[in-house]
Amino acid sequence: MPHREHHYQVNIEWTGNTGSGTESYKTYRRDFTVSAENKPDIPGSSDPAFLGDAARWNPEDLLLASASACHKLWYLHLCAEAGISVCSYVDRANGTMVEGIKGRFTGITLKPVITLRPSDDLELAEELHHRAHKLCFIANSLNFPVTCEPVITHALID
Repeated sequence: MPHREHHYQVNIEWTGNTGSGTESYKTYRRDFTVSAENKPDIPGSSDPAFLGDAARWNPEDLLLASASACHKLWYLHLCAEAGISVCSYVDRANGTMVEGIKGRFTGITLKPVITLRPSDDLELAEELHHRAHKLCFIANSLNFPVTCEPVITHALID
């Protein structure tokens, strides 16, 4: 299979200058806006532990969201190909970052709760998570473990 390249471009604009720039560590806001052509803006900041705004997305949130969304998209694709109908999918993913000389993530755990139509094969649905993990572009790009702990059930019949 030939390699294909996909290119992405986003803009990050710092919006936290309170009038004196970065004159000192505590005088500026960490606020920024993520933008890309034809997409809604994402308000960002740093984690509150680093003087950021808790109401805005921080880079750690966005990394976790990227890993979760990529896995979900591959999973839905594989289910559709296998004839499995996903009725709902909610992931309550979590990640751990440690600070030190070099701060880094040490792991992400995806915890999707999936509901399938009553006739679908639960074992196959579970196996498709393993396949999705192997195909996930984001997980394949990270240098720490990404694990998946799915809970899969059938929809109730009325």
